[in-house]
Amino acid sequence: MAHVAALTFEQARAVILERVAGRAARPAVEAVPLDAACGRVLAETVAADRDYPPEPRSMRDGFALQSSSTPGELRVLGEVRAGEPCRFTVGAGEAVEIMTGASVPEGADAVVMIEHVSVQDGRLRVPQPVEPGANVSPQGSSLRAGAVAVESGTRLSPASIALLAAVGAAQVPVFAPPRVAVLPTGDELVEIGERPEPWQIRNSNSHALAAQVRRAGGVPVVLPPVRDRLEATVAALQEALKQDLVLLSGGVSAGKYDLVEQALERFGASFYFDRVLIQPGQPCVFGRAGETFFFGLPGNPASTFVCFEIFARAALDLLGGVAQPQLPFAYAVLAEPFRHRPGLTRFLPARLEDGARLHPIAWGGSGDVRALAGANCFLVADPDRPQYEAGELIRVLMAV
Repeated sequence: MAHVAALTFEQARAVILERVAGRAARPAVEAVPLDAACGRVLAETVAADRDYPPEPRSMRDGFALQSSSTPGELRVLGEVRAGEPCRFTVGAGEAVEIMTGASVPEGADAVVMIEHVSVQDGRLRVPQPVEPGANVSPQGSSLRAGAVAVESGTRLSPASIALLAAVGAAQVPVFAPPRVAVLPTGDELVEIGERPEPWQIRNSNSHALAAQVRRAGGVPVVLPPVRDRLEATVAALQEALKQDLVLLSGGVSAGKYDLVEQALERFGASFYFDRVLIQPGQPCVFGRAGETFFFGLPGNPASTFVCFEIFARAALDLLGGVAQPQLPFAYAVLAEPFRHRPGLTRFLPARLEDGARLHPIAWGGSGDVRALAGANCFLVADPDRPQYEAGELIRVLMAV
């Protein structure tokens, strides 16, 4: 294989987005009931069927009135509840008791909260001026009829399901989920139900990757572990490349028995990168064989996990119809000083507590599954910044 220069994290991700977006075929589309659509990718834009709200609505329990009548004493005409048509027209010096979500009567331009007034013998006393538009949601202030409610290419969340339900989308068109081959490699692997010898390890990567694929909206196709033999690897790839995306675990370093890239060359593979300036996960491979994209992920569990989340998931999203794959980055306050050797972008296990304070987790390298399982995010250390002090903001990847 011809040498490919090592890329930065940002460069590698840009290569993936460009290559997959430029080559990926549009997935098949199917209609599903709305209650089965959460986590799926919307295939057609859904528009609002009417104005939302369709009439001006009260945002508070209180009294609908003309703001120009305040402050003052007003006559209460009656009340209007949510879920019933309003029968009143409000004039100067008049008010209607109104409940949250009810339609604002004609003539009223504001709602005063019930906590700010007093009522006695059908007379409403408003001691302070009320601003025009106070506590009123104007007609169409959320959505206008025909406006985009949810765009094509959106992975549907519970919130977008709520919006689709509100605009009457009982059935929604969604893209078929990508099928993702998960192919572990290595003589040292045994199945999780077996008792490993001291020189063996249980095959945890297949199970972790399958879970990550499901969480990302794909369908994992888990293949049996392949031994470190060239012909065995070629035969396994023959089956794996029938899927929409291939994730290989292990066999991509520079060792004598790291045979994945050599086996992929048998299929005329193009390699877009084979090393990324990150830790964990430097020896990460991305390319295409025929019409199928593949990732050769390092075999250590933390490396496999990180490389899936920051690289392979973007490809899976695009293959599944997501318009703009995003990484869930945020910022947190370091609870203690942190130092690292510059030169690599590091994604290290950490724990975010109380929603703000970040604690790095001590770990024994990229094979430390315990540290990975104890994390709820990854600390992201910039390659040109060797140290951070307690109390400073630092980037985190919310992907655990």
